[in-house]
Amino acid sequence: MAGLSDTRGVDADGTDGPVRVDDPSYLVGVPDEFQRLWTPHRMVYIQQGDPGHEGCPFCVAPTLSDEDALIVTRGKYAYALLNLFPYNSGHLLVCPYRHIALYDDATPEEVAEIGSITQTAMRVIREVSRNDGFNIGMNQGSVAGAGIAAHLHQHIVPRWAQDANFFPIIARTKALPQLLGEVRTALADAWPKSDD
Repeated sequence: MAGLSDTRGVDADGTDGPVRVDDPSYLVGVPDEFQRLWTPHRMVYIQQGDPGHEGCPFCVAPTLSDEDALIVTRGKYAYALLNLFPYNSGHLLVCPYRHIALYDDATPEEVAEIGSITQTAMRVIREVSRNDGFNIGMNQGSVAGAGIAAHLHQHIVPRWAQDANFFPIIARTKALPQLLGEVRTALADAWPKSDD
């Protein structure tokens, strides 16, 4: 059986020779054939577990700063924040502050503000991202695909003509070109300022 240093490979000086796999510092900076997808926003789940199990994330989010909760805008009855697990860059969720599960539980004021925020979000996302279209919708109940069925939320997903590639189809992976904090800042900066 070969020893740890007997594995063949290219030495740091470019010559063919044994690679020291027993010494991880030997491989620092050595390029390999792998591509990396960086998802630093997932560290909260690694370090703290899924915060959704400790309470409703859509009730907790408004108690945090906009930056920490990824909130783009706050209205009187509803607010918009980035989806922590976006289908595409700029994927927003519009939620009422009240903890209600179904659309028909919402008051006329909540429905109106959810609609108004949705329209403004479409304009802002189009201005910032130059997308070609949108998927907009609500999954009502777990059986309909709602990840957080207990708190009403509407998805606004920007779509581009070329956004479907082999990643989601083959590897069930989405490649996102911007970090969530960068997307939140871009959308919040472009959001129209109210006169209030």
